[in-house]
Amino acid sequence: MFTINQTHWLAGVSHVPSPFYDQRPDSQDISLLVVHNISLPPGRFGGPYIEQLFTGKLDPNEHPYFAQISGFRVSAHCLIRRDGGIIQFVPFDCRAWHAGVSQFAGRERCNDYSIGIELEGTDHLPYTEAQYDALTALTRTLMARYPAITRERITGHEFIAPGRKTDPGLAFDWQAFKTAL
Repeated sequence: MFTINQTHWLAGVSHVPSPFYDQRPDSQDISLLVVHNISLPPGRFGGPYIEQLFTGKLDPNEHPYFAQISGFRVSAHCLIRRDGGIIQFVPFDCRAWHAGVSQFAGRERCNDYSIGIELEGTDHLPYTEAQYDALTALTRTLMARYPAITRERITGHEFIAPGRKTDPGLAFDWQAFKTAL
């Protein structure tokens, strides 16, 4: 497990602060974990591009796809790389901009009360064992620190924004992940 300090940052991981966050309507209401995936350019892993997107520094001239997304103001609380390395972008008590138009259990605006974790990957390629190990350890830590996050309150982006989002996709093994918790 990890340690979360008093300012809601993980100890022992990389910190790359994003400007794309704000205060939650209720900083005590942290009650959902949303799993996502991302790769930049699509289907490619490694490189600085996800960090650049989440910090507003993505160069639209680096790749044709980047011209479409370089102006997006998006972030997640954490990214888990293919090797299991974790980067935190937003403190957990703040609202990261990861879910967009969304709803969980009849409640809208999931960013208000959720933590967003991105896995470096795609909907159709298997995630790595190192990613599952890191996600499991991180999730256990988050559940201990924010007890309103329970196994039943862990979901994928595809389930809170159906028809609009598809991640983490068919490649994500929900059963193995939840069993590991």
